[in-house]
Amino acid sequence: MAEKKVREYCLIVEGAYLNEGEAEHALRDPFIEDWVEQTGSFKIHNIDDIQAAPGVTLGSLGVVEVDERLFEIASVDPEHPLTEHKAKGVAEALRRQDMFDEINVQPRDEEVRRHPGDDEVNDELSEDEGGAAD
Repeated sequence: MAEKKVREYCLIVEGAYLNEGEAEHALRDPFIEDWVEQTGSFKIHNIDDIQAAPGVTLGSLGVVEVDERLFEIASVDPEHPLTEHKAKGVAEALRRQDMFDEINVQPRDEEVRRHPGDDEVNDELSEDEGGAAD
């Protein structure tokens, strides 16, 4: 039997952050603050102990800027991709933290990351088919 491949999901978030570093801090800081309140201290190796959602550690999440104010949050651990269920759990946790204006869960693939809005893609195709010269 063929091995079943799990479809990987990501979060597309929007926020007033100038770069990936700021967005990554917005992702991590509330969880780290909660950790410090619970344990009294934080060391960098604790990043893999902090649960962002069930089955998802804070250290396994990475942030990539896809457009101005638009960022992708996805697993950086190829052995543990975000399933739809895990991605929805992370999205709910981020909504509670209220660090991003918009949070959407979607399948992770090259086309989605390049074109976050299907309407934008359809508009571009319509213009190209119209034969307009550049």
